[in-house]
Amino acid sequence: MHYTKQDISKMTHVDRLKLINSVSGIKPANLIATISNKGITNVAVFSSVIHLGSNPALLGFVVRPTKDICRDTYNNIKENHCYTINHIMPQFTEKAHYTSAKFDQNISEFDICNLTEEYIMDFKAPFVKESTFKIGMRFKEAIDITLNNTILIIGEIEHISLPDISFADKDVDLEQTKSVGISGLNSYYELKKIATYPYARVSEVSDF
Repeated sequence: MHYTKQDISKMTHVDRLKLINSVSGIKPANLIATISNKGITNVAVFSSVIHLGSNPALLGFVVRPTKDICRDTYNNIKENHCYTINHIMPQFTEKAHYTSAKFDQNISEFDICNLTEEYIMDFKAPFVKESTFKIGMRFKEAIDITLNNTILIIGEIEHISLPDISFADKDVDLEQTKSVGISGLNSYYELKKIATYPYARVSEVSDF
């Protein structure tokens, strides 16, 4: 099977979304949680979280255009500059998936999708209690991507909470955390660790 740019442009909106959202492979499946200045919480599934740097510890994610559709995640982050990233686990993939529905901004997806708000220390934004791997983020920068009117949100890590068993030898084992991946619009995958290699150095490269 082969698709050209012209073939892709002729696809229906949904078929194109499913294909193009799959071609990059398995992506991390996360719930991003926020709270408005009115105290209304929001949680939504995202598959665009990326590593941007370790010092400072930066992560980014992409929000869709905000011109015609209200984006509660983006608006809440702009209001109070904090949010959380929570790995999705197998036992609540269905609940997490339905947070992507377009609920009214005065309705919390935590309530509708039967997820639990959790607050850690004095961090304002809620974490997802059902997740065992969660990250508290502080907003740093928003970069407009003019090609498709999306926005890259960049934040700095302030809190990390993960199971002790998943952090052996200072490596995070995502199989132990039970974190899942996502492809396309609605397909979720469990992760299996297949190998661990040492830090790559030219002097240590051998014949394969």
